[in-house]
Amino acid sequence: MTREYRFKGIGPQGKMVQGTFSADSPKAAKKHMANLAKKYVLRVTDFDRKKDWLYKVLIPGKKPFSGRQLAYSKEEVAQALIKLGYTKFTIKPVLFDLPVRTSQADVMMFIKLSTTMLKDKMSFGKILEMLAEEQTNRSMKDALLQIESLLKGGAEGKEVFMRFSNVFGKFPAFMLGLATRSGNMADVFEATSKFIERDVEISKNIKKALISPMFAVLATFGAVMYYVIDIFPATAEMFLKYNMPLPPLTKGTLEVSHWLANFWWLVALIVIAPIVTVWRWWSTPKGKIWRDMHIIKLPLIGHLIHKSSIEIYFRVFATIYAGSGDNIETIKTASEACRNYWMEDQIKRITVPLMLKEGEAFVPAMEAAGVFTKTAITRLKTGQETGNILQSAQQIATYYEAETTYKMNNLIEYIQTLVGMIIAIAITFLTVVSAEIATISPPTM
Repeated sequence: MTREYRFKGIGPQGKMVQGTFSADSPKAAKKHMANLAKKYVLRVTDFDRKKDWLYKVLIPGKKPFSGRQLAYSKEEVAQALIKLGYTKFTIKPVLFDLPVRTSQADVMMFIKLSTTMLKDKMSFGKILEMLAEEQTNRSMKDALLQIESLLKGGAEGKEVFMRFSNVFGKFPAFMLGLATRSGNMADVFEATSKFIERDVEISKNIKKALISPMFAVLATFGAVMYYVIDIFPATAEMFLKYNMPLPPLTKGTLEVSHWLANFWWLVALIVIAPIVTVWRWWSTPKGKIWRDMHIIKLPLIGHLIHKSSIEIYFRVFATIYAGSGDNIETIKTASEACRNYWMEDQIKRITVPLMLKEGEAFVPAMEAAGVFTKTAITRLKTGQETGNILQSAQQIATYYEAETTYKMNNLIEYIQTLVGMIIAIAITFLTVVSAEIATISPPTM
């Protein structure tokens, strides 16, 4: 979470120096402070982080009231209360000020409300002030208050919003910053809202197609294992005490149960070790690229994930293409927003250098990256020939949105049917094994 820090120190001529800056973590703040001290030869005397303080004001004859204030020190809060005419109060720091992650719903609500108020010709500073007042998420509230203060102080919009990219997301922060210097903020905000809505929809569909069925299958597998290891032996072994012959399926299941009871740790190791290894590998930059390069090759869903990433790329590209004067920055930002590290790496490593160093045209450089479908490249070539790349990008995004939405809904139904069949097979197995035990009878003399 981005926080403000204030430092005081003595300069090389013995003069007092004071300044503020923002950082994402205490470690980053200390590193930045060390660099400042070294660069300007400062002897730092005070270094404080802006944090939350809880205060309670006592008014004779009236009910006390409490509040929360962001400040560098307890003295600052006391001075502010004294200026308001209060003399009796208590102030204490917030001990457990855990940062709350801002959800996409909070960001989308902020953008939608801002769009509506901008269309009503309300000033952006007033909008930030109003929405910060109504905001319940502390991270978003603090971000909006700081943004309003920085913009009022004359800071450049893009730089200000990018400072809070951990709150809004990198692409939304880029777009909101771009909107502050555009001629029509409402249109840019509306386009950003459309991107976030579509991004949320794609993520939700992928979870429905992959995550939910996976948990259903794992839960079924766990239930079968519990039955085979714990419940089934308790019944079947009763017949062994009386030397009763067991049917083939019951006997085989009991042998598997005994083996699992003895070597469950081996099964757990075989299952967990690869998962942990792959998870750790995927958390590295190279692992993310390898994962996203191969995930699009998965049967059934791989091509839909690929086309969804292409759709997001061109939706972002089309949104910022007209308002940004830097086409290279537009290409980079769109690649970072497409949610595929392999595509991002290919575009930054192949497309961008071809355009910058070798002067290659946009479409051939995009084709050289090898991440776009023939349909997308053909549409771009048509746009380049007619001089309307923007329209082509919009058409690609619209086409793949329609295709992936339709096919993803069909795929979700197919996967749900498949999972239902797996669960039915597991239940049938348990039923057959349980029924077979009922056929066991003591041997006749």
